[in-house]
Amino acid sequence: MYLATVLDLFSRRLLGYAMSPRHDAALTVASLQMAAATRGGHVNGVIFHSDKGSEYTAAEHAAACARLRVTQSMGRVASVLDNAAAEAVNSTLKIEYVYRRSFTTREQARIKVGRWIDRFYNTRRRHSWCGGLSPIDYENHHHAAAAKAAAA
Repeated sequence: MYLATVLDLFSRRLLGYAMSPRHDAALTVASLQMAAATRGGHVNGVIFHSDKGSEYTAAEHAAACARLRVTQSMGRVASVLDNAAAEAVNSTLKIEYVYRRSFTTREQARIKVGRWIDRFYNTRRRHSWCGGLSPIDYENHHHAAAAKAAAA
């Protein structure tokens, strides 16, 4: 089972994700579409960074980015640090959740990993990057502070 994610570097929130038995552009497009929906479709000008895997260099993925007006950015070949934040999320998911369980079907894995992302990783898991807040709490705190500053 393959997982494609869209990570917001500001809050470390997983905005979009998709799982499939195939590692292809349809998988990455699905995760990008979910991320756009999560943000209410307001992703014009967003930068989407990835490695240079064939699923991200595919015409289908480029067309989805163009439709959403998302700018593509790709890391350098053989530079693991270019995508370190995404790799850290993958490691966290595997160590804290996947390796501690066994799944009887791919569908069960898809549902349970999705629930872990939605009900724990984004909402309750504390992140040092976010000052000890969950990604959603961090975003809410930032928006409240910005609204307060604008009202002053």
